[in-house]
Amino acid sequence: MDMSGHWYIESIYPDLSMMLKVRDVYYSGQTAYQKVEVLDSELFGRSLVLDGKTQSTERDEHIYHETLVHPAMLCHPDPKQVFIGGGGEGGTLREVLAHSSVERATMIDLDAEVVALCREYLPNHHQGSFDDPRTNLAHEDARGYLENTSDFYDVIILDLVDPLEGGTAALLYTQEFYAIAKARLNPGGVLVTQSGPAGLLSFKECFTTIFNTLSTLFSHTKAAQIHIPAFQTLWGFTIVSDTPFPQMSEDDIDAELGRRLSKPLKYYDGGSHRSMFALTKFQRDGLKSEDRINTDADPVFMV
Repeated sequence: MDMSGHWYIESIYPDLSMMLKVRDVYYSGQTAYQKVEVLDSELFGRSLVLDGKTQSTERDEHIYHETLVHPAMLCHPDPKQVFIGGGGEGGTLREVLAHSSVERATMIDLDAEVVALCREYLPNHHQGSFDDPRTNLAHEDARGYLENTSDFYDVIILDLVDPLEGGTAALLYTQEFYAIAKARLNPGGVLVTQSGPAGLLSFKECFTTIFNTLSTLFSHTKAAQIHIPAFQTLWGFTIVSDTPFPQMSEDDIDAELGRRLSKPLKYYDGGSHRSMFALTKFQRDGLKSEDRINTDADPVFMV
């Protein structure tokens, strides 16, 4: 194995790390909130890394962002007002704005410096979405914003950094926070959150707990999982609502995407929808047996 050149090393589990050969480092520094790196590699293209954890890469970010956004948006018949918590790269915003029904997308990301860096170095992620007239971008704590706003939303999308101990989003996965978010949903509203690693070695870190915590507040809860190469594992998502989810066939989903979207997708369609909601047995068993509830006083952290 040729070990020449520069290598980025990321911890996947306490006793397992990943090495990536880096072509260039576009940025490496510290904002007021977190360490930020924008790396470039032959394998993944440009990557955003926050506090030593890869957030997304040019090669596979579409898998994550399409999965986070479109299944939840299809659970609402006519989403006009959308809230995005986090999402600094602009990929989630890009996918939301692809829906022709959307009149306003409010994106709240705490770290203005990260958003500015993504604007500059990750143009293939945001694709100009920050400049769309429907975008309402502000930099503050998402929890405080939702507590104080008088606005209501059809869909709330939580594209937050992982719940790391001492991290900026540690209290954005708790029962108290989800109750705040629920109070800002319109009738029939839908909430979706990225839910951390869902693979065999890590699904109990936070995936099952997030699902169980949301289940205490919403009448209808469903989980999805997909493989994201840059994350080195399966990744989880949780969609919730107090309104029953629509039952759609693969053809129905493809037709709805064709009707609603202003662009073709790279990953998500009816067939992908069926596979991402077909959880493995260990995931189903883990969700069924989970009894922990994330609270402000006793949060659960990703390792």
